[in-house]
Amino acid sequence: MNTFLIPDWPAPAGIRACVTTRAGGVSVAPFDSFNLGDHVGDDPVAVAHNRHRLTHIFDVQPAWLSQVHGVVVAPANPELIVEADASWTATPGIACTAMTADCLPALFCDRAGTRVAAAHAGWRGLAAGVLEAAALSLNVAPQELLVWLGPAIGPKAFEVGAEVREVFVKDMPQAEAAFVPSINAGRFMADIYELARLRLARFGITAVYGGGFCTVTDPRFFSYRRSPNTGRFASLVWIERPSS
Repeated sequence: MNTFLIPDWPAPAGIRACVTTRAGGVSVAPFDSFNLGDHVGDDPVAVAHNRHRLTHIFDVQPAWLSQVHGVVVAPANPELIVEADASWTATPGIACTAMTADCLPALFCDRAGTRVAAAHAGWRGLAAGVLEAAALSLNVAPQELLVWLGPAIGPKAFEVGAEVREVFVKDMPQAEAAFVPSINAGRFMADIYELARLRLARFGITAVYGGGFCTVTDPRFFSYRRSPNTGRFASLVWIERPSS
């Protein structure tokens, strides 16, 4: 199992991105092994080691967030952990970072390669507009943005109640197509990737890539729904430092 997944998207030169997997770290079960979450009960020394390895391999400074399923977007700052669910930067060498284990990570960049952002979107944050907020933070026209949707819970695993469907459909009627009745009465199987694409398209962003994963069924990734006592993987995007 590889330690890192490199997104397949037509990002401009100078933009780098990666997604960590479970492999290659020092955390022990049930956080084995490359857990990056410092809030899940793992040994802090192991988490610090894993984070240091990530920083060293890519020569980048991740900007970690305290994620709360909201819509706040903060400037990426490796020296300060703030309560937010998205970050942005125009500074080379600083990585906007989203930690997940079923929620949707979304990576943004502009076509000029001068700005990047990362967002963490559970269904609440997605419905509240965290992706749109991340896009707005970059202060460029929507058609100038590229988005990559990282590993999240897939449509065959994401069962939700009728109240979740109602939240999305009330705001955007076409979202009805992203919900299929479950075998369990009154519940639905939700496609979080389709919901994200619909919201981004409404905002004016159509250059959207990724979205073919399922963290619940793919053992490369941590999944809270598969095992509530688990770690977190990270999706990062950054601007490369100029060559010296």
